[in-house]
Amino acid sequence: MGEYHIPVMLQECLGGLAIKPDGDYVDATFGGGGHSREILEKLNKGRLFAFDQDMDATGNVLSDGRFFFIMHNFKYLRNFLRYYKVEKVDGVLADLGVSSHDFDVASRGFSYRFEGNLDMRMNQKANTTAADIVNKYPEEKLKQVFKDYGEVKNAWSLTKQLVKAREEKKISTTSQLREAIKTCIPRGIENKYLAQVYQALRIEVNQEMEVLKEFLKATLDILSPGGRLVVMTYHSLEDRLVKNFMKAGNFEGKQEKDFYGNISSPFKLVNRKVIIPGEEELKDNPRSRSAKLRVAEKI
Repeated sequence: MGEYHIPVMLQECLGGLAIKPDGDYVDATFGGGGHSREILEKLNKGRLFAFDQDMDATGNVLSDGRFFFIMHNFKYLRNFLRYYKVEKVDGVLADLGVSSHDFDVASRGFSYRFEGNLDMRMNQKANTTAADIVNKYPEEKLKQVFKDYGEVKNAWSLTKQLVKAREEKKISTTSQLREAIKTCIPRGIENKYLAQVYQALRIEVNQEMEVLKEFLKATLDILSPGGRLVVMTYHSLEDRLVKNFMKAGNFEGKQEKDFYGNISSPFKLVNRKVIIPGEEELKDNPRSRSAKLRVAEKI
């Protein structure tokens, strides 16, 4: 059993789901199975459908008749629930962080801390790796990736530097990438800067923004009235999408009004203010520091 993911804000997630013992639930990001195990503890006749496209997650699958593991991207939520003849569910949980396990396995290339191939695919059968993006994307498109997904301030000079380096030699490993961009890394914030660069590549490799939008739209169809949507994000781009969607049912956050001027949103917010980890958790699990949890109830 691979105990590799300390679930972030576990109690807050469970509280947000408001679990009914006979309900049907979805853990959209199974990973190390930490959240799933606790959800099952609270179920009686209820069922739990867990999604993960990462091969490594299969080692944590729980042997329980009420548990169904689906080795696919959570954007296919609707299709697979239909396959199991599930019309509606009572709660959906998504923890959008990359599991600590993936960060710590050098060969996956998720972390600038280790030497490894520039891979970053959550689904190891997917075609595009981070190396493909770094070496093949046209200059303008590459700049956009760093600007939009990494919020990298000097995205333009970073891209120019990368394009120059790749003309001389293919960039295939984490250390080659670091070497290629070393003149662009601002002094004193090296780690923060590298984290932004890596985040941008990872989001593009896995099409994370498109996947998140598909997933959120699917929850509108599959949540029962009163069903809960619980989403944990780790950077402002994701958080903005989730916040707008919960507030207005769309990604721009534009609230529609009915004839009488009442706001018509498919959700009501369970927590007005975003939930963040407490001091104790931050001390025990420093990786939780950027986590933000939002909870909404389907109307």
